[in-house]
Amino acid sequence: MPRTHASLQRLHVEPDLSAGAMLTLGKDQSLYLAAVLRKTVGDEVVLFNGRDGAWLARLTGDSKRAVTLETVERIAPQTPPSDLWYGFAPLKTERLDYVVQKATEMGAGVIQPVLTRYTQVSRLKHDKLVANVIEAAEQCEVLTVPEVRPETTLERLIADWPAREGDRRLVFADEGEASASPLEAIRALAGEPVGLLVGPEGGFSDEERTLLHAQPFVVPVSLGPRILRADTAAVAALAVIQAIIGDWR
Repeated sequence: MPRTHASLQRLHVEPDLSAGAMLTLGKDQSLYLAAVLRKTVGDEVVLFNGRDGAWLARLTGDSKRAVTLETVERIAPQTPPSDLWYGFAPLKTERLDYVVQKATEMGAGVIQPVLTRYTQVSRLKHDKLVANVIEAAEQCEVLTVPEVRPETTLERLIADWPAREGDRRLVFADEGEASASPLEAIRALAGEPVGLLVGPEGGFSDEERTLLHAQPFVVPVSLGPRILRADTAAVAALAVIQAIIGDWR
C-alpha cells in the first residue's frame, strides 16, 4: 500500500468495491469512525474486503449510526491468497488472541484451531477469532484475510488430512525431537504446499506424538535447544517457514 496513505484508518468491509461505489457502514464501524475517531464528511479512510484490493474512500455522511462513504480510487491491487496452513492448540484468552493476530500478520492463509489432550481451552468463540483476524489485517495492511476454520480434534484432523489437504506436508513442531535446527527439513519442502502444527502449553501427549510420527505427510522438526511457549513457538516457526520457503524470499 502506498506510504502516502499509511496514516489513514483501514476498515474491512463486506460489499464489493469499485470506483464510485457508495457504502453504508454498520453501527459498530460507524460509531468507531464518527464518535471514537471523530471522522467527519470529507475525511478519508482505506477500505478492503479481501477480494478487490485497497480503496481510498471519503465520508459522505457522518452519522454515528450509519456512516456513508464513496470509494474514490484503488490504491493497491488485491494480493494473492496465501497457501500457508496454520494449526494450533487454543490457548487462554489473551494469548489466544495473540497467536491468531500474529498468524494473520505472518501470512497464514488458513487458521485452524486443533483440540489436543492438553489443550487449555475446549470451547471457542468463532466470531471472536474472526474479529481478531480482521483487526490484525486492518492494522497491518493485510489485504487477503485468512480463513478461520471451526475447531477440530487432532484425531479428526489427521484422519481427514489426505482427503482435505491432498499432498500438503504438515510441519510438526515437536518438543520431543532432539535439539536441532529446522532449516534443512523445511528447505527440503520448497515447492510443496505446507502446513504448520503447534501444540499446547503442555505439549502433545505420547499417544499424539506417536500418531503424528506415523503419518507419511508429517515432518517433525525441533525449534532449537530451548522449550518455547506455544505462542513463541508459533511465531518462530512461521518466521522460519516464510523466510526459507514462503513469501519472504
